[in-house]
Amino acid sequence: MLQDEFDFLYDTTESTSTRFISFITASMHRFDLAITSTSRFFGKQLVTDLQNGKTVILGADDLEEEGYLEYVFGLPEAAAAELASFLMPIIGVVNFTDL
Repeated sequence: MLQDEFDFLYDTTESTSTRFISFITASMHRFDLAITSTSRFFGKQLVTDLQNGKTVILGADDLEEEGYLEYVFGLPEAAAAELASFLMPIIGVVNFTDL
């Protein structure tokens, strides 16, 4: 299939910043994460669980939504609560920079 057969919605390149972090929680759950900051996604960040390959766009509102981390990463409730408490100061409040 040729590229001129696609209907591109956008095709851009930008520099991003990625933080790689691995840690073990008090309940002995291990997390290996890549947290990518970008100017896209309205100030939210891309969080990739390197163990299962799942990537999610997260903001503080997502971390506060009950059951969301359990659902998107397939975590037990206790592990999701620990992950949320770790991510909250990193993700922080969403700031709209394009207004």
